Amino acid sequence: MVPFRLRRENACMVMVDIQERLLPAISNADEVKQNALKLMRAAEVLGAPFIYTEQYPKGLGPTDGGLLASLPEGALYLEKNTFSCCDEEDFGKLLDGTGRPAAIVFGIESHICVLATVLDLLETGRKVAVVSDACGSRDPLKSDRAMAAMTAAGALAVPAETVIYHLMGRSGTAEFKELLPLFK
Repeated sequence: MVPFRLRRENACMVMVDIQERLLPAISNADEVKQNALKLMRAAEVLGAPFIYTEQYPKGLGPTDGGLLASLPEGALYLEKNTFSCCDEEDFGKLLDGTGRPAAIVFGIESHICVLATVLDLLETGRKVAVVSDACGSRDPLKSDRAMAAMTAAGALAVPAETVIYHLMGRSGTAEFKELLPLFK
């Protein structure tokens, strides 16, 4: 992996398929949802572009209602039928439109859609951070193995708190004071 630091001016967030019919089956569903909410709040406060996807929503339902209600203003949406977001033509356009070279990826399931998306993003030369505690699978062992595979491929796998603190960059700012309650 080529080392890199997440910086707010270089990163966008990609939330993959945290949908109402999928989420209840995920082994750490509450943790995934709570950390997704933290990341959404951070994107809003820090002005990070935000993209969210839904896998076949006709069958799997929309994004979880609590998450939908908390989407950052201007969030971009993509409906997909492919496992990798990158296999949808419009995804590349959305990502390029953010003007940000690094992608912060989280969602479900870790070993299917998240893994495929991360590998494809790395293949295109993007820097990728995977939010380990905002990802999940029905089987936690599959999620752990997917995290290991993404790390081995060159992604940075870190918890939501790390992502948010790196994007903030410093303490004592208005953004820091606004986001600090997320971690107390």
